[in-house]
Amino acid sequence: MTRIETAFRRCRDEGRSALLAYLMAGDPRPDATAPLALACVRGGADVIELGIPFSDPIADGPEIQAAGSRALRAGTRPTDVLGIVADLRATTDVPIVLMTYMNPVLAMGLETFAARAAAAGVDGVIVPDLSLEESGEVRAALDARGIDHVQLVAPSSSDERAKAIGDASRGFLYVVARYGTTGARDALPDGLAGRLAALRRVTSLPLAVGFGVSTKDHVRSLAAMAADGIVIGSAVVRKVAEDPRPEAVEACVRTLAEGLRP
Repeated sequence: MTRIETAFRRCRDEGRSALLAYLMAGDPRPDATAPLALACVRGGADVIELGIPFSDPIADGPEIQAAGSRALRAGTRPTDVLGIVADLRATTDVPIVLMTYMNPVLAMGLETFAARAAAAGVDGVIVPDLSLEESGEVRAALDARGIDHVQLVAPSSSDERAKAIGDASRGFLYVVARYGTTGARDALPDGLAGRLAALRRVTSLPLAVGFGVSTKDHVRSLAAMAADGIVIGSAVVRKVAEDPRPEAVEACVRTLAEGLRP
């Protein structure tokens, strides 16, 4: 099994959802990211998502946009992010998933990106601005190197389209909880339990819910819905902006992880 499959199976065997923690690579500086990622793992994260900073992040809300701007000002490039993954892989087996837009991939060259990601130890790649219809070449390049291409399914996707997206995805299916961009919200949208039930009828992949999941109560609610994975992004990124010490970020993730159990 892949590291992603192993992580989700372990969490399922433990009777809980997996916690996926997102960090913007290079925020506040490139050499801070690996210690922060390890802090997330100590706090209870089962999977680490690393964002590759990009100047036009159309899916990201204000917290993650600001983090990307800080990372770019610190000089973070896609090659630096792959170096961070390699550093992490030397010390941990936690699954690492990159969140990137197509522009950085194309700038490096798809085959070069896939080869370097595999060499660094990347387990999965999410590309939010790549549609299902245009993803075949990317999927093929990643599949050839054993990297999961994780697809996103929108709230508006029909059952038929959700099935097609699930069939094209590997590792897990990223369930976008709400319309709009990422970002902390006061409440989860209505109907998520029904949405997860509908998706389970069309795919056997683990379902990881993200976009707007930002509190321990949100985590507890999704765990009660038996979500296979729960993605926390803006809340962790905001903590990094407030206090970038690893121990502070570890405490933040540990508090969120408390919601995984009743």
